[in-house]
Amino acid sequence: MRGAGRTRTISRVALSPDGKRLAWTESHQLFVAPVDPYGDLAKASRITAATSTDKRCGDEDPIWSPNSGWLAFLSDCAGTDGQNDLYITRLDSNPPRRLTTLSGYVHEPAFSPDGSRIAFLYVEGATRPAGALAAMKPPSGVIGEDGIEVQRVAVVAIPSELNCKEAPATDSKLPLGSRSNCLIPLFNFVNPANLHAYEFDWAPDSSSIAYIAAAPPGENTWWTAKLYTQELAGDTPHAILDPATVSGSLHGLQIAVPRWSPDGKFIAFIGGLMSDQGSTGGDVYVIPATGAQKPVNLTAGRHESAAWISWRMPGLIDYSALAGGFSQFRALVFDSPILDSPVQDSPSSLSDRNNGLRFQFPASIGDGRLEMSVSYERGQFAFIKSSFSEPPEIWYARDVAAECSAPADDPNACYEFRQLSHFNDGVKPFWGETESIEWSNDGFNIQGWLMLPRNYDPHKKYPMIVDVHGGPAAAATSGWSAQGSAAFSALGYFVLMPNPRGSYGEGEAFTQANRKDFGYGDLRDILAGVDTVLKKYPVDPNRIGLTGWSYGGFMTMFAVTQTQRFRAAVAGAGISDWLSYYGENSIDEWMIPYFGASVYDDPAVYAKSSAIDFIKNVSTPTLAVVGDRDGECPAPQSFEFWHALRDQHVPTKLVVYPNEGHGFADPAHRRDVLDRSVGWFAKYMSAN
Repeated sequence: MRGAGRTRTISRVALSPDGKRLAWTESHQLFVAPVDPYGDLAKASRITAATSTDKRCGDEDPIWSPNSGWLAFLSDCAGTDGQNDLYITRLDSNPPRRLTTLSGYVHEPAFSPDGSRIAFLYVEGATRPAGALAAMKPPSGVIGEDGIEVQRVAVVAIPSELNCKEAPATDSKLPLGSRSNCLIPLFNFVNPANLHAYEFDWAPDSSSIAYIAAAPPGENTWWTAKLYTQELAGDTPHAILDPATVSGSLHGLQIAVPRWSPDGKFIAFIGGLMSDQGSTGGDVYVIPATGAQKPVNLTAGRHESAAWISWRMPGLIDYSALAGGFSQFRALVFDSPILDSPVQDSPSSLSDRNNGLRFQFPASIGDGRLEMSVSYERGQFAFIKSSFSEPPEIWYARDVAAECSAPADDPNACYEFRQLSHFNDGVKPFWGETESIEWSNDGFNIQGWLMLPRNYDPHKKYPMIVDVHGGPAAAATSGWSAQGSAAFSALGYFVLMPNPRGSYGEGEAFTQANRKDFGYGDLRDILAGVDTVLKKYPVDPNRIGLTGWSYGGFMTMFAVTQTQRFRAAVAGAGISDWLSYYGENSIDEWMIPYFGASVYDDPAVYAKSSAIDFIKNVSTPTLAVVGDRDGECPAPQSFEFWHALRDQHVPTKLVVYPNEGHGFADPAHRRDVLDRSVGWFAKYMSAN
């Protein structure tokens, strides 16, 4: 049986604006094919910046021009050490044209609405990808001042003549692309160097850009970022929204995914309590592009977490959301007076077609750009879909009829769905079946996923692993998996993946329910989920283990100080002492929205949730693993926990992985973590 380890992965899909062609990347190769709703992608052509098809390089991140005539993409085929540059092609007989000669980290290119320019995020001279997940540079020099890397919005103009010939490689007197009609254009930065930009959007008239930014260092200050607009012809950014000073439901929260209205009057964005930049969830807000009025919350009180926005038509915002384990694509229909003269933070006069729900799946969807983004053109959709039972493939959807009312028991009835790719036909999961489970606790409705043991026999007793997701503002979702939960299922464990309070998927009030309460209410939710499983399935209550990474690592460390229900534990990149953590990590700004104050102003609220203060209660054998260059959950936190358990004569082991950040990059290290975890649970959760 072929397993997930041999799965072909698709990293990006993009529909052309005319809806006639589809571009996608698979295994760092770029392809284009005509859209055939009733066929497949057999007529695909490979597009590459390589001078020969056997050259080892990669082409990524395709984007279409507004008129569908050009395709731009990133490629490292002409650079060194994996350096990406921007290329563009008319998809004719001529080779792609190189638009940039960069030296740094580049991503998220986007055409201007008039098709004359491309903007992208760029860290000039970068030594690592932007963000806190990558391994931090070893500290040296003046900390906080030397070596700061700033991500900025850059713009490059598209030459009027694309089809030109490069200078011969043998002509050493001419630099690359230096023929008079083949000069590589210069790019310009939009935002100043004192603002680190995270996300951006073009104004509909192509004259301005809206972006979310904060003062460097960017990996730490996203939680205090503001919304700016800036004209390309000017050099002055205009701050139109500061969540730290605005009143209402957005006060002190985070913002993401800015999207300009088609008439240029407003900017929509997602606001909420988010613990990691790039892991987006919250409500959909709208603010005048001038910043003259307070933002309006268009989805207040809904039991969902919006993750991505598309604003293509006046009075209609499409957005993706996570709701109760389902990935949804929804619509907000509203009258312009709601935005022109908002009288309250959350207007009640919104009208939703089919209650706003276009379609939903108990699966993960996305086109590879931002989280849960969907390629959407002319009533057509393209996205990558996968679940615990289905490997990733490219899917296509389109309206069945302009006016359609889906019945409550079939919310997808208004759309036709087709699987376009068959890259993973024959690939089957090596783990057991998975089901969504729900339970209630402390007045909350809670959802999670239960993976059954492979070859499950209801007449046998099984051990169970509880796998807590990171965040805390995140969620366990149904998606193709090759490690962790899947491996334990294959080895004969039940695996419970809960979404306790603090998670996405049940609305903003649910996400905010663990503020100033880390480890208490969320642990009660998790234990209630364990009890729910015990009532339904033959799980041995004396063989339950606990694991998690990041916030899940904290929950693992803290839980074993609060309960004896877990036989063994594995804490990945955990946090054992919130007081010392505040001074050790590189992203301390995220803590203020959650704890309400700095550790120096309110140490008691940090001590309340610190596992180290309850270390005398621990008897659970615990393995700790961490990267030595983790800036989010620094290695000293795992050292402190391990040292305390060793001093208490509790079985423990600490493994520190070299040159790894919060997200491990070396596949060998990821495999080693899994192997050690499997061995740890097998040793301490045996039936004897």
